[in-house]
Amino acid sequence: MAQPKRPGANIAVNRKARHEYFIEDTLEAGMALRGWEVKSMRAGRANLKEGYVLIKGGEAFLVGAHFAPLVSTSTHVVADPTRTRKLLLNRGELEKLASAVDREGYTISPLRLYWKTGRAKLEIGVAKGKKQHDKRADQKARDWQRQRGRLMKR
Repeated sequence: MAQPKRPGANIAVNRKARHEYFIEDTLEAGMALRGWEVKSMRAGRANLKEGYVLIKGGEAFLVGAHFAPLVSTSTHVVADPTRTRKLLLNRGELEKLASAVDREGYTISPLRLYWKTGRAKLEIGVAKGKKQHDKRADQKARDWQRQRGRLMKR
């Protein structure tokens, strides 16, 4: 049986997004979910790694995120783990995201999935792709911070 999650606890984090992109702005979005998806998230079986956000027809959708169905899912429900899920945003937020994506080289990436007052929320970020040398510089900075922490302990 899955452990109960405390409020605000992360369900899934997309670490790949912070490695691949510079995150310039973040927003919180609700999601239109089905019952089996909520149960799957409570069990910690959500994955945002391959997901991205698409704006189409004035609405935002989460595409490619994987929510693994539980074996206890009802027999009459056809569970599609990678179905497109609608994001719940207000008009101003949608327009802001749409204008950000129109710029060259920008995309919207899901960053983390978490609980907030009993509801699943998705943190999304307006992101610009990193070049290979930027990724190497970030890795070098992380290594230096780790090494500095070890030196300060001594």
